[in-house]
Amino acid sequence: MDSTFEIGLGNNDIKTRSDASQDSIKFWEGQAAKLYWFEKWHTALEWSPPFARWFVGGKINASYNALDVIVKKSPNKKAIIWEGEDGTKRELTYQELLSEVSKLANALKSLGVKKGDRVTVYLPMVPELIMSLLACARIGAIHTVIFSGFSAKSIRDRVEDSKSKVIITSDGGTRRGNVISLKDIVDEAISDLDFVEHVLVLEHTKNNIIITKRDKKWHELVASMSSTCDAESLDSTHPLYILYTSGTTGKPKGVLHGTGGYLTHVFSTFKWIFDIQDSDIYFCTADIGWVTGHSYIVYGPLMHGTTQIMYEGALDYPTPAKLWEIISRYKVTILYTTPTALRMFMKFGDELPNSNDLSSLRLLGTVGEPINPQVWKWYFKIIGKEKCPIIDTWWQTETGGALISPVPGLETIPLKPGSATRPVPGVTLSVIDEHGKEVPPDSKGFLVVTNPWPGMLLTLWGDDEKYKTVYWSKYKNMYYPGDYAIKDKDGYIWMLGRADDVLKVAGHRLGTAELESAFVSNKAVAEAAVCGIPHEVKGESIISFVVLKEGVVPTIQLKEELINHIKKTIGPIAAPDQLCFVKKLPKTRSGKIMRRLLKAMAKNELIGDISTLEDEASVDEIKTALDELQQTLDKL
Repeated sequence: MDSTFEIGLGNNDIKTRSDASQDSIKFWEGQAAKLYWFEKWHTALEWSPPFARWFVGGKINASYNALDVIVKKSPNKKAIIWEGEDGTKRELTYQELLSEVSKLANALKSLGVKKGDRVTVYLPMVPELIMSLLACARIGAIHTVIFSGFSAKSIRDRVEDSKSKVIITSDGGTRRGNVISLKDIVDEAISDLDFVEHVLVLEHTKNNIIITKRDKKWHELVASMSSTCDAESLDSTHPLYILYTSGTTGKPKGVLHGTGGYLTHVFSTFKWIFDIQDSDIYFCTADIGWVTGHSYIVYGPLMHGTTQIMYEGALDYPTPAKLWEIISRYKVTILYTTPTALRMFMKFGDELPNSNDLSSLRLLGTVGEPINPQVWKWYFKIIGKEKCPIIDTWWQTETGGALISPVPGLETIPLKPGSATRPVPGVTLSVIDEHGKEVPPDSKGFLVVTNPWPGMLLTLWGDDEKYKTVYWSKYKNMYYPGDYAIKDKDGYIWMLGRADDVLKVAGHRLGTAELESAFVSNKAVAEAAVCGIPHEVKGESIISFVVLKEGVVPTIQLKEELINHIKKTIGPIAAPDQLCFVKKLPKTRSGKIMRRLLKAMAKNELIGDISTLEDEASVDEIKTALDELQQTLDKL
């Protein structure tokens, strides 16, 4: 596959992995015992495939574990260091965070919010977003966060499905120097939804908004509340949150997570993966609107008493060096970001990171998509200066926490650029064929999870049948995440992208991640995206969109060179039929490439809602590139 890197931070606790493999349920019980429980469980797992109930009979509270437990030990430790795009800064200790969360919890109770009620949160990346989740958890309300880049229609769909009684929002959020009026978007979304009783509005950007009868101002209501609020003793299986998947086709799915099992998984994996120390300054660049933010900004780090950086805005604004400046300024020790962001920074060259002091970094993580080996090596050499392990994690909204990752908090193993290594302890994975039979090492197949794990979703909100159909119908009693992968002879997993992103060209199955990594391995290429469109002879025809590095000029010769590079790297079958040079790829604000749009544009279909795009101009550019390509083909 590629060269290995013998680096790691672990204490070689091989016993943990062997214990987990011998009896995973007993193993997870041992992990759960590290949390604070009001009452211990009587049954570790009730497994009625495909429904799992973990630590049944146990009583617990997520907010209590994330705040009260830490405050008893380290009340004055910094919990959040927040910075805005314009350089504005705020800091909160654990004691201050607990006080603010308690006030907000009391405010929600004053608005009639009870255990089991849903509260929608539509806020920018400010500390009040974390407070909102913890305040809901404290009183047993189910939080449902909507990413602050979503449109009014997206909000309406989610609020209607969850039947939220209260919405927490802000007058606005800041992005690339512009104010996005979140309150106006909420007003449009819920104009005729009578079941929404109250909208709690945070003043953040001070832009003009309309205040209606059901609106309450945060600074008036919350400030008047008591700063103490007892945490509810909740069943381990009590729902903690609903998080809607992106829903690129059809209605978005409301992934429902419980409390005790989820917290156990997140608490354990955060410790194992990041080898977290009391002195660490942790920076995860995700938005809390996505599951990474829930698990590894809110619950995981806070349960460990971590000090973390929280940033509102684009990582390359107002300067492409912004991320590196933040790391240097706050002496960040752990960075957790996306391969998409790294490819963007690679495009800007090595000078920007090299001109900032990144010596505080000790561990580097990636999440969200498979990382190209070339990007992995750049991250390792240029950002980590060849001394930081690269923790490549694979997981989903549905899995709650990481399922595949190096675990430097437990063991030192060789790292292979582009592989997320092996399953975390207590999780068993297989790579199988269409018929459910395990494929030989180094063969492509479908990834499946063969045993229940604590972080797994309870179900889809209000739709048990869809839950069964989407995740459990392809293979009996195996969780099918919809990903294509290879397991090599050492048991390392290589993710090849979504199974529905797998191209079938003349009978050959090619993963989009595999093709895109091949493009990025060329020194001229910063980013690439591929998609397939129907082809009469081959089944699918490959179209590629390529972003070149700064200073590289697009030419016909370079196009031919790249096509030959793909032929040489993967094989002639992978050579794209069409190759377009573009300056940007269409990405969501969470950094994921919208291949659905590329495919729709290539097929000249309607592209639908693009309100979640980071930059809509990229769509126009790709349309132009396709038109120019078509004109060239017409002349041939």
